[in-house]
Amino acid sequence: MIRLAHFFFYTYVGLVILAGFWGAFVNPVWDMKVMFSIDLGQLSPDSAINLMSQYRFLRALELGFGIVSILFVGRIFSEESYWRLFLMVMGLGVLARVFSWCFDGNPNLLTKFFLFYEAIGWLIIWKAGLNKIQKTASDGN
Repeated sequence: MIRLAHFFFYTYVGLVILAGFWGAFVNPVWDMKVMFSIDLGQLSPDSAINLMSQYRFLRALELGFGIVSILFVGRIFSEESYWRLFLMVMGLGVLARVFSWCFDGNPNLLTKFFLFYEAIGWLIIWKAGLNKIQKTASDGN
């Protein structure tokens, strides 16, 4: 179970880092065109600036979460408080995707893929951590 949890952890966090860096600092205009079909030239200059500022900010937060996750991977898989914190942040992302599906409409297949991949990864990382907590508790008795 732990190997599978590590697989989902590293693939999830790797993509979070890559997408965060790309969207914050490399080419967020490409994201707007390809991922969202938004032509920034169709927006007023103020709207385009504000959208890009907010998008870069959110992608930078994503990048930061990924970097922190890599720096604390050992603790995430060995200390309950780090494990819970990581799962809370990851779970909020999954919950936001589900919330959006319910309230904003049916997303495309790529977005659904990420939703299910992230949800499965969350469950596997949760189960691996739970197994460790239970083992630690039983070893202490």
